[in-house]
Amino acid sequence: MARTERMEAAINDQMAKEFYAAYLYLAMAAYFEAASLPGFAHWMRAQHAEEQVHALKLFQYLLDSGAKVELKEIPQPPAVFKGPLDVMRQSLEHEQKVTAAIHKLYELAAEEKDYPAQLALEWFITEQIEEERTVTDIINRLKHAGDDGAALLMIDHELAARGPGA
Repeated sequence: MARTERMEAAINDQMAKEFYAAYLYLAMAAYFEAASLPGFAHWMRAQHAEEQVHALKLFQYLLDSGAKVELKEIPQPPAVFKGPLDVMRQSLEHEQKVTAAIHKLYELAAEEKDYPAQLALEWFITEQIEEERTVTDIINRLKHAGDDGAALLMIDHELAARGPGA
């Protein structure tokens, strides 16, 4: 089934947002590497890889449905952060924007009566619940740690244990 032009354009826009998210997480990984927090850097690299998978799911969906893939320009992500808590807060804000964009895309799919797109987007809706919860948990742990360097290193050590796709 071919997508409508509106739906095709919206999915291409979302794909670009997912690629931007990957780029953003890579910038955050670079920040953590420079800050000597390899566990946080590892976690962000895993996020980078996960966001690329999300973008490629949309890419493949467009191809499978006979729609045109349009690779858009990816904006430069920020490179300066105020500390681990700031990075994670920005990460959560970004995930909340992605969630809102996915919901809007789902609403458009419902309006366009694009049932296959609705079905495909349900996976993303569920994924965003997990993304926001995970980042919120890290933020809460960082708030508990406060200025305690040992607690920060403990969190860093735990984040280093993240496996791919976890």
